Amino acid sequence: MNRLGLYCSRCSARLPFRYQEMKCDCGGTLLVDYDLEHIARTLTKEALQTRYPSMWRYKELLPVSNPDCIITLGEGWTPLLRMQEWEQKLPIKRLWIKREEQNPTGSFKSRGFSVAVSLLKEAGATKAAVPSNGNAAGAFAAYAGRAGIEASVFIPMDCPPLIVDECPLYGAATFFVDGFIHDAAAIIEAGKQDQGWVNIGTLKEPGRVEGKKTMGLELAEQLGWTFPDVIIYPTGGGSGIIGMWKAYQELKELRWIDGPMPRFVCVQEEGCQPIVDGIACSQAESDQAAGVEASPTGMRVPNPPDLAFILSIVEQSGGTAIALSKSQIAEATRTLGSQGISASPEGSATWAGLLALCDSGWLRPSDSVVLFNTSHAMKYVKFGSISALPIIKSYEDYCRL
Repeated sequence: MNRLGLYCSRCSARLPFRYQEMKCDCGGTLLVDYDLEHIARTLTKEALQTRYPSMWRYKELLPVSNPDCIITLGEGWTPLLRMQEWEQKLPIKRLWIKREEQNPTGSFKSRGFSVAVSLLKEAGATKAAVPSNGNAAGAFAAYAGRAGIEASVFIPMDCPPLIVDECPLYGAATFFVDGFIHDAAAIIEAGKQDQGWVNIGTLKEPGRVEGKKTMGLELAEQLGWTFPDVIIYPTGGGSGIIGMWKAYQELKELRWIDGPMPRFVCVQEEGCQPIVDGIACSQAESDQAAGVEASPTGMRVPNPPDLAFILSIVEQSGGTAIALSKSQIAEATRTLGSQGISASPEGSATWAGLLALCDSGWLRPSDSVVLFNTSHAMKYVKFGSISALPIIKSYEDYCRL
């Protein structure tokens, strides 16, 4: 078995593998440790080319030890779209968009919950719960339904209605919370003993980071086992940034790839920007719950579970963080839509961040840049927006508009 155990991201302590409680005694986040020397001897980049195009092509670098417990809906191997027209307009060398909205549940959350729910099944869990701003709830509900695990999801009451409605469609017990995602998490923590829930919130178990890690592995393979210069990524709880950072550390240890790490850029929305503020103040502690004004998206996480870890990754990579206004994000959604790309507010924020970083000169003319569109725009359509459209019966009606 390639899974050795866990290691601490802060103090490097080694511990036996466990399915829950991902905090070290020192306060650091525990991550899955692999026998990379053995993997390097038994797996080659060439062998991957014959495998089915899903994220489970990297099964040796994923923590599920019993293949019969893998719960999959066909996630991963999403398109990497080159934006050549915009390369001519912007002061950068190359530009791609990684289209994570094409995952089975319409967002990148499919990756994390495929692994997380597989580990639940492997551990024999029968009930689990997740706090979510929306897409995590939908993905968890789908994968739990596939696995036959009883799911409960807790969602802030201002989340987009289409995302909320898909949770019971997949069979999950679904609850609105009067508050933010950390309030939803507190409800799960308070009830997990009485209810028998496994809390699979961000960084509460090992699978979600490992699933997100496959975005980094996949991107490297799609770029011919090279790194882009810059990755621009919408960041809330931070498991995606942590996962891709971990992927590139492992690829270097496998000697599959060389060169400097990509510069990670975390994009957030103004009104909830703990990573932006943490970089500006060199501060790893944050409590922004009182002043949150951002929209209900995956970026709205006032208190990331390990802000210090995220800040260290951004700093080590030479990256940065940037907060965008609602109007910048809305304009980016329209721009991407006109290019045929359905982008969620989170994905649109990466485009808005790209433009802002070009304007400021932070991005270089020699840079190759990858944006992550993490979810489908249609998930964020409000029911009321349809009824506001004009109604016509004839071409004459159209002409009168």
